[in-house]
Amino acid sequence: MNETISFRSSASIPTRAGVGLKAEHYSEILDTRPDIGWFEVHAENYMGEGGPPHHYLAAIRADYPLSVHGVGLSIGADGPLDEGHLTALKTMCERYEPGLVSEHLAWSTHDGVYLNDLLPVPYNEDVLARVCEHIEHVQDTLGRTILLENPSTYIAFDNSDMSEIAFLSQVAKRSGCGLLFDVNNVQVSATNHAYDAAQYIDDFPIEHVGEIHLAGYADDVGDDGEPLLIDAHDRAVRDDVWELYARAIQRCGPTPTLIEWDSDIPSWPRLFEEAKKAEYAMIGKEAAHASTA
Repeated sequence: MNETISFRSSASIPTRAGVGLKAEHYSEILDTRPDIGWFEVHAENYMGEGGPPHHYLAAIRADYPLSVHGVGLSIGADGPLDEGHLTALKTMCERYEPGLVSEHLAWSTHDGVYLNDLLPVPYNEDVLARVCEHIEHVQDTLGRTILLENPSTYIAFDNSDMSEIAFLSQVAKRSGCGLLFDVNNVQVSATNHAYDAAQYIDDFPIEHVGEIHLAGYADDVGDDGEPLLIDAHDRAVRDDVWELYARAIQRCGPTPTLIEWDSDIPSWPRLFEEAKKAEYAMIGKEAAHASTA
């Protein structure tokens, strides 16, 4: 079970549901002090020296556990990591002492230019070695283990010679990192590439999972007329993703679970209700009620 994994043993994230912290909800959270397990923030939103974001985050962090989710390290890039960005991440983590730190299996930089997207990588030995080298450097700099998130993808590479699951398994084994299991990304990628999402859940290296993400996807149609799903984060979690989540929880047991809702932000009560739904699904309605009593 996940409780025995070393990267969680020193973390302060409870085995409950959390939500992404949004500026629209700062005041209501501080006024009402809701009984929610934890909050997650994008690291890049808090890398400045001060201002209102830090004021509110410090006040909320005083009462709630925090997870930090990065979107800009460009772990999969073919060049070196941005040392300035990594230093800023270290400073942010030292300031807020998050229970978990995570990043994406993706690249978003080229020749010093940041791209406004998380782009996929091919799954082969050269990329595997580079990703592991980058993760080890990040972990050495931060002085802690990080989690790496499985991606949502829309294209496949001809020069991939291993599966995504085999790639992630090797990354975790070689670098010592944990994995962030994004169940919505599983549904998105499985639909886009026509493979079995449930089988992916069954095959995933669950022993390395330290956090789960849930989000809402958008429906689209590809150039070939086939269904195309977009990892939109702009709506409630879909029913098929809830079903995959239940399957994942059967394998790994209760695991810190985040509701991601990053655009078209709902009211705080609506977002809180989605988190409670995840907690019920994770540990059962009666147990979840007892934990919040």
